[in-house]
Formats: sequence, structure tokens, C-alpha cells
Amino acid sequence: MDARGRHMLVEYHGADPAVLQDAERIRGLLVEAAEAAGATVVQVVLHRFSPQGVSGVVLVEESHLSIHTWPETGYAAVDFYTCGDGDPEAAHQVLIAAFRPSRWEQMMVERGLEGPEGMAMRHHRRSG
Repeated sequence: MDARGRHMLVEYHGADPAVLQDAERIRGLLVEAAEAAGATVVQVVLHRFSPQGVSGVVLVEESHLSIHTWPETGYAAVDFYTCGDGDPEAAHQVLIAAFRPSRWEQMMVERGLEGPEGMAMRHHRRSG
């Protein structure tokens, strides 16, 4: 059956704290990641926490890309929900290159499936 969308969940561990704290860099990376995935950016909203951390969401025509960072521990949580022909894996590659995590974990979930099966996990991968 066809899914209405794909939802990629990623956790980055041991990521570069300087990148995770830089709200403007995060803004640029989220836009770059969304565009690499073939999504059309509509709006970007970010919030920088004091003393550290950034949360943000990129509204795309195909749905959204969001991030929450904890620079003090080198951790970032990202989710990217997209419908259409976009490639969330391309967004993941952009973020890996920028965050340089020591490890990451990714789940891809099919959303909006008709019938009794409901959501379905497409894959669950870890680095290393």
C-alpha cells in the first residue's frame, strides 16, 4: 500500500557543540538539508535558548523538518516528515557532514497507510 508520507527520526550523538549552538548555522543547515531532500522551503522559525541550545522548524510545502539541540552534551534530535517524492536521506547526509557526530541512529517510518497495519517502520539504522 502507498504511504501518505515518510517520517525520518534521527539522533546525533557526539556532534560538534559549536555547530549545535550556532542558531544561524542551524538555520542555513536546515534549509540546505530540506532543499537537498527536494523539499520546498516555506518558512523557518528558530529559538536560541539561554544559556545554550537551539530549537527550530522548517515548514516545507511537503510538511516539516525540525531540530532540538543540546550543545552541552553534543546531542541533536531531528525529525523530517515529508510527503511526495522527497528524499529524507539526502537531508540526513547534509546534517551528518555538518554535525560530524561520533554516532547516529535513524528510523524511517511510513505514515498514513490505509488498513489495519497503520504506521510501518521502513528501516532502523545506526552508524558504526
